[in-house]
Amino acid sequence: MATFFRLGSRQVLNHFLRNEKVGMLSLVRPVTLKAQPACPPKEMGHDERNMKLGRPQSPHLTIYAPQLTSMLSISHRATGMILAGYTIMWGLGAVVLPDSIPCYLEDLAAANVSSILLCGTKFMLAFPMTYHFWNGIRHLMWDMGLFLTLKEVYATGYVMLILALGSAIALVSM
Repeated sequence: MATFFRLGSRQVLNHFLRNEKVGMLSLVRPVTLKAQPACPPKEMGHDERNMKLGRPQSPHLTIYAPQLTSMLSISHRATGMILAGYTIMWGLGAVVLPDSIPCYLEDLAAANVSSILLCGTKFMLAFPMTYHFWNGIRHLMWDMGLFLTLKEVYATGYVMLILALGSAIALVSM
């Protein structure tokens, strides 16, 4: 005759304790555990966690087509760094060089440098300044809440580029 036991009833526990063949006490053997120092779980970085979870890496700039707004923003920062480099260069030159800067400019004029090379050098010095100047004014207008629609942002971008090129050419021709 089969005996049915309900899970969780006291009868199941008593049955196993009385029956030595399948009893729980006969199957349990004492086990000695060695104490091991607790080590914290390894911290995964953002990329490792995403790779483990099978998430794709963000494509960032590789899938986006260059836009006027992003290119103007990047070049505004670049021209700011170029102008900072010019300032450091001229400042160090004034401190380190034995003669004054006008003396070196006279030497450059006496060297009979070709006009194409001279105009190119002047343009390389003038354009970052004019670009950063006009784009800075554009940013100041944005800070005042002007020209913030997408159409106006693109229009002011093109106007700024024309003003920057025109101003740089005017400075070179002086």
